[in-house]
Amino acid sequence: MISLSDFLIVAAILFGIGFAGIIINRKNIIVLLMSIELMLLAVNTNFIAFSYFLGNNTGQIFVFFILTVAAAEAAIGLAIMMVLFRRSHTIEVNKLDLLKG
Repeated sequence: MISLSDFLIVAAILFGIGFAGIIINRKNIIVLLMSIELMLLAVNTNFIAFSYFLGNNTGQIFVFFILTVAAAEAAIGLAIMMVLFRRSHTIEVNKLDLLKG
């Protein structure tokens, strides 16, 4: 049987990969969005693991809210990225200064 520590180790690895993706690659917007999604997936894994091992459904309810926020974030982020790409013909974060006020 899989123990709680196994789930937590997998979640920590996912969170670490997502965090490393944000720290290492700050140029590409797509990689940044994917790294944020990996970090949210790690949090969801923790919620599901604790919900399963504690025997209540609260963690699973939180996962549905997090998935909703993640879907909205991905849709809005990709829409903004497409508009910026059409205007500046690049997706590098350093070259996108259109939003400066």
